Amino acid sequence: MSGNVSLEEVKSGLRTALAWRGDRTDRHRWADVTGWWRRPDLLANLGPALAALFADREPTVVLGPESRGCLLGPLVALHLGVGFVEIRKDRAPSADSDAWLRRTTPPDYRDRHLSLGFPKHLVGGGDRVLFVDDWIETGGQAHGAHLLTQDAEATWLGAATVVDALRSNRVRRDLDVRSLLHVREL
Repeated sequence: MSGNVSLEEVKSGLRTALAWRGDRTDRHRWADVTGWWRRPDLLANLGPALAALFADREPTVVLGPESRGCLLGPLVALHLGVGFVEIRKDRAPSADSDAWLRRTTPPDYRDRHLSLGFPKHLVGGGDRVLFVDDWIETGGQAHGAHLLTQDAEATWLGAATVVDALRSNRVRRDLDVRSLLHVREL
């Protein structure tokens, strides 16, 4: 983290910049995290804070899914001095010669099965992969990324997220999910 900013200050900033939309009793109530992107102090500290969750590991590449994982992942990769690979959703290779790794996810937070993928040459057997995203609720996308990592014969280190909204401890354990905040803290 930049300067003398503590993890607690980052967490406080995240809580302050988040807005809940809808009433507490509204079935479609949702967390609006767009305030996170407007605050340069949070942007400067999110990469280092998420990287610190896996300070005991040495990733060689960061994976992040469209769309918010593609905002956060490069911040983490830049802090770690490693590359970033975007996981695309429901996209096909541009040509037959464009070899991709692809997997279908278990149901995500909207109960969708997504097709995830990236160009095969971007992740290889010697890579140590850290998955980064803003929010994890079902673990579907992280699970899909884990399978892609296995398909690439790379080593899965875990998933670093800003918010953990998982209901399953098994998913948290199996994917080694580490987060800055639990949804209860919001």
